Formats: sequence, C-alpha cells, structure tokens
Amino acid sequence: MEQVEQARFENRQRISHSAKRMIFVTFQKEGIHCYPAAATDPTLNTNDEYNVSFLSTPHRHIFHFNVTIEVFHNDRDIEFIQFKRWLENLYKGGILELNYKSCEMISDDLYEVIATRYPDRDITITVSEDGENGATIYYNTTKPFNNLKI
Repeated sequence: MEQVEQARFENRQRISHSAKRMIFVTFQKEGIHCYPAAATDPTLNTNDEYNVSFLSTPHRHIFHFNVTIEVFHNDRDIEFIQFKRWLENLYKGGILELNYKSCEMISDDLYEVIATRYPDRDITITVSEDGENGATIYYNTTKPFNNLKI
C-alpha cells in the first residue's frame, strides 16, 4: 500500500512540475468600428430579422479584452498588474478608431505587440463587443504531433 501511495505522490509531483502555467488579465476600452460589407453583401443585408446592414455605419462598443499568456514558473514570471497596465497603455489615446477591424483583427494586432515583447509563449486573446459577442484566438508556439496530417 505504501508503494501505491508513493507512486501516486510521484505522479502528482510530475504532473505539477510539467503543468502549463498561464496568467490572464482583463481590461476594457471604448472604440468605434464598422463593417462596410454589411451594406452590400446579400448574406448580411437580408431585409429580414437577420439583417445586419446597420453594422456598415460606424458604431460604438466597449471592447472587452481577456489576455492569457504562458509563464514558466510560479513566482511572478510576468507580474500581472504590470502586464495589465502595459496593455492598457497600448490603448491610452482616447477612443479607439478601429475602422473596419473585427474582433479577430484586433486580436491579431494585439498579439503581434505582445509576442514582440514576450516571445516564445503561448497566448490566448479574447476580444468582445460589450462583453456579449466576440472572438477567442489561441496563438500556440508549439503544435502537438497529433495535428500533423500526412
């Protein structure tokens, strides 16, 4: 019985030691964007209850950001209050003028900046409009072999 408990303990230690560690921060920013294609694309300008042609004109949202980034140890590899303040400062110039950018495009732009400062880390970014609808993108530095197709 003692050997079983020892084996379980060692297994827990191995799992804990090799666990992927991530921190996350959230923040919000007012922004204005539009989706010009919504005015002319017949799949969007449908003249029924699914019509979203109104998205073609500039409109306001509170964009909600949730940024998760890989850390390599438990003792504040990236201090999350500093990380959050740095991210907020990227958008300190007043209302965001996003033109035609979707939540996915905003996420890709933000990833480029984060990955430049913090290279070789897995990052997940969620950007939503008013905390209601949005996109989550996983930026993985490594891909598991089981995704390899031959």
